[in-house]
Amino acid sequence: MTETFDADGITLERVREYVWEMPQTGDMRVPARVLASEALLEEISQDRTLEQLRNATHLPGMTKHAICMPDGHQGYGFPVGGVGAIDAENGCISPGSIGYDINCGVRMMRTNLTYEDLQGRERDLVNALFEAIPSGLGGGGVVETDVDTVEAILERGVDWALEHGYAVEDDLLHCEDEGVRAGADASKVSEKAKNRGKNQIGSLGSGNHFLEVQRVTDIFDAEVGDAFGLEADQIVVLIHCGSRGLGHQTCNDYLRKIERHHSGLLNQLPDKELAAAPAGSQLAEEYYAAMNAAINFAWVNRQLIMHRTREVFADVFDRSWESMEMELLYDVAHNIGKKERHTVDGEERDLFVHRKGATRAFPAGHPDVPRSYRDVGQPVIIPGSMGAGSYVLRGGEHSMDVSFGSTAHGAGRLMSRTQAKQEYWGETVQAELEDTQQVFVKAQSGATVAEEAPGVYKDVDEVVRVSDALGIGDKVARTFPVCNIKG
Repeated sequence: MTETFDADGITLERVREYVWEMPQTGDMRVPARVLASEALLEEISQDRTLEQLRNATHLPGMTKHAICMPDGHQGYGFPVGGVGAIDAENGCISPGSIGYDINCGVRMMRTNLTYEDLQGRERDLVNALFEAIPSGLGGGGVVETDVDTVEAILERGVDWALEHGYAVEDDLLHCEDEGVRAGADASKVSEKAKNRGKNQIGSLGSGNHFLEVQRVTDIFDAEVGDAFGLEADQIVVLIHCGSRGLGHQTCNDYLRKIERHHSGLLNQLPDKELAAAPAGSQLAEEYYAAMNAAINFAWVNRQLIMHRTREVFADVFDRSWESMEMELLYDVAHNIGKKERHTVDGEERDLFVHRKGATRAFPAGHPDVPRSYRDVGQPVIIPGSMGAGSYVLRGGEHSMDVSFGSTAHGAGRLMSRTQAKQEYWGETVQAELEDTQQVFVKAQSGATVAEEAPGVYKDVDEVVRVSDALGIGDKVARTFPVCNIKG
């Protein structure tokens, strides 16, 4: 068994199986850890992920160690798949370490339909979903409105959707934070961001965002599967998107402000993309309030897409969505920064937990897990590629100690979008998925399909295997695509 791993001048030491440590040297404030098998570590080392992880350890207040998940890959400053828990009193908050797409996340809706109920209707369903749910770059949403409405959404989250008939009470009970972030302040979000958001409420956007109708192929834990309402051959719907142009603009606005006003701290960091505002500073407080508002916007965005999906299913199957039991299983963010209380070296501390391409994975008994799941643990949703399975996990019993209550967020990219378009032809990928795996894909362009081809991603089975082995996210169920729409 290899005890060290070397990559371009960075040496990792094996702590135990699937845990690799980059020792603290030079100006690093803490060590860094990578949670991966040797096969995944080999892939992670092919880009700047390890360098970015090392850079992240320079952020003031970084606690215990900066962490890279099994699906890690190069990002903006901070690696995608990164977790950084930073002291909320003496540390900082770093927008780039949370991501441009604030509250990019996933929600899964279960149904009482079986795969047999769908067979023969796949093309009708994928066409109807593509027609009804806005996707792609630019404007277009289920709701196109004004800035006043955007401000209400920013402050109230899914409560706004409930009041306006786009949600039912049960939807809020099965969403992280019940779909509303406390401390959101719409006045801290720029007019430019609000104007970008007002015509995008209820839209997928582009890139790796999608809506996928899936069938449950495997149940690994019958007791937890039952608690989650999942069974073999069941049809579920997975929605993956975020805060669209509003979130992107909010991140950009605050990065520029922080670069100007906290240049002293910036000059101490090895990468300006890690720009951070000191905890307690005016900009830190303003960014946190704006980020919480953008989080609310993203939850409403996914809620409206789910609402429209319910309408499409009702039309295609000629029955009410209620009779098909189209209920929200869970909605969880994977680009987010939250003030949380964690035990570090035996001491309870308030930390800004930056999760960038990492999913919250709280264990059974944690008070922030919805009451209906508290006995078994928080649902964790890990999407794979169009040609591979996705997974439902539950927060593992070791997640708080190993990863600040976090696990992976997907398969993780192996190649850039540019390289993907050179390697794959979208129409060919589409045809092969339909012919060989009966997966029906509808997208705005062939280029989008090429960018998201199955070969572009790491092996999601291996990512989940490592998560399960470490006890940070335990396998509950596996799903496989039936229909997929994307921008």
